Amino acid sequence: MNLDQVRQTIRDELDSMRTSGARRQELSLHACKRLFFDLGIRPSMAAVRDLTQTGSASDIPKDIDHFWERIRNVSRVKVGAGAIPKALEDRAGELLGALFEEAVAHARTALDDERAEIRTQIADADQRARDAEIRLDASEDAIKRSELRAEAAWEKVRELETQLSSATTHGNVHQEGLQATARRLEQENETLRQRLDNECATNAALRDRIDALHVELRQSTEHYAQQIKDAIAEAERRVKPMLVELDSLRTMASTYQSGVRDASRKEFEFIQQIAAAKARGDRLDAQLREQSDDVDTLTKEVAVLRGQQGIDPAIAGLLCSLVEAGRLSSEELRTIGTAADGHVAVPLRCPKCEEGEPELSQVDHRFELQCPECDHSSGLGESRLEAVSRFLSSDPITASA
Repeated sequence: MNLDQVRQTIRDELDSMRTSGARRQELSLHACKRLFFDLGIRPSMAAVRDLTQTGSASDIPKDIDHFWERIRNVSRVKVGAGAIPKALEDRAGELLGALFEEAVAHARTALDDERAEIRTQIADADQRARDAEIRLDASEDAIKRSELRAEAAWEKVRELETQLSSATTHGNVHQEGLQATARRLEQENETLRQRLDNECATNAALRDRIDALHVELRQSTEHYAQQIKDAIAEAERRVKPMLVELDSLRTMASTYQSGVRDASRKEFEFIQQIAAAKARGDRLDAQLREQSDDVDTLTKEVAVLRGQQGIDPAIAGLLCSLVEAGRLSSEELRTIGTAADGHVAVPLRCPKCEEGEPELSQVDHRFELQCPECDHSSGLGESRLEAVSRFLSSDPITASA
């Protein structure tokens, strides 16, 4: 029969004794006997509590001391009842006393070693916390410098926007003036065109009249030849200024188009400058977000380290394993309080539906663990450890009682 089977047999015996009305002290004494005589294990508070599932942290050590007292009493009775010489009895008593003193010295040495190890772990945790605070201060300084650079970049962007607005306003005014000039020139051009059309019509009428009166002109060629030459010269004299003015209008239109092209080029350059400033601002914003995420991570690490400073991780792991096994009563959980909350991990799956992911909430400094799928809840507990214990229990009301 292996060790697990023997432990299960002892638990069955204790359950039968509990059913028959045995008290806590009797259960603890029976567990001590079976551990010491059958398994060769020195009774401890954890081992006895594991078997009996009852008793507090102060009651179980008293029961263990009572067990050793009974062992010593029985040993003295057996030695005195036999026909052992007095000298041998004294030597046996001295031997037992020496063994007891040696056991006590060994236990004290082990206790001192464990205390030194715990002090070393506490010192390491303090050092890690100080390093985390130093990194946090450095991150805060970097964030401040990034904020100053971002503010300077935004100030530059605002200056560029002001310059662009001024240039755009100036360009709009210049463009409106050019448009007004173009409209005026178009109107004058239209007027000149109409005048030219009228002159062309007049010339056509004159030619028609000349053709109609050709016979008459032929008779008086010499009389009217000079008049025709004078009319043609007058017409050419009146058309030439119009052509010169038309060329001037074309030159002004070319100058206007060149000015429009220059204004468009300047506007494109301002847009490029604004785009470059905006890209730099986006890069600074991205760096700021990355550094903010680093600060949040460091803050969470510092909070976890501070929450884990109050208790040894090994002891916290043992308490969590006892909670998962359902071996801690409500009184023990209230005695432990929130000392081990920094090491308590929330279960990944609900023990009832096995599908939901439990969610931990805190209301008025009390903790509650609830499954969003099946609404299985632990009820309000004084600590995270108590909430997890109730949540893992199949009957949270009984666990809370």
